[in-house]
Formats: sequence, C-alpha cells, structure tokens
Amino acid sequence: MTYYKQLHPWCIIRVLPKQQRQLNPVEVAVVNDDSNIVARFRHHNDAAAYLQVLQNSTKSIKFLIIFDFQGVRSSSEIKNLN
Repeated sequence: MTYYKQLHPWCIIRVLPKQQRQLNPVEVAVVNDDSNIVARFRHHNDAAAYLQVLQNSTKSIKFLIIFDFQGVRSSSEIKNLN
C-alpha cells in the first residue's frame, strides 16, 4: 500500500449492479483493487460531505464509505518500531 493510501484510509466506492458486483455486501469492506474506489480521504467527515455531493449529482448510482484498513498499522506494530 502506498504512503498516500495509508494517509487517506476513508474511501468512497461505487456499488455495482448485482450482475456486475464482484463482492457481496458483507465483504465490501475488503477492496483489493482500486477499480471501484471513487475518492480517498483522510477524515471521515470529508468523505461524508463528498458522498452527499455525489448522491445529489447522480441519483442512479449508489456509493458507500468504507475504511480501508489494509495499510493501517496496529498499535503493537508501532511500539515495535520505537
């Protein structure tokens, strides 16, 4: 995971129709490729505000906010670095 992605873990993803969906709703938090990611944000509030803009501009497309935790280090890993 790149440094930019580590700093911007909040993602807005585009939800595909059922026939195109690659992930079921339970697994939507685990996104391995960037094809469904519309934008990345550092703060949840920024992502929520942008989500409102997207939903107001495109009524037929659904979007979700997720937290991409793949690049986030746990507190025990951080302690081991010090």
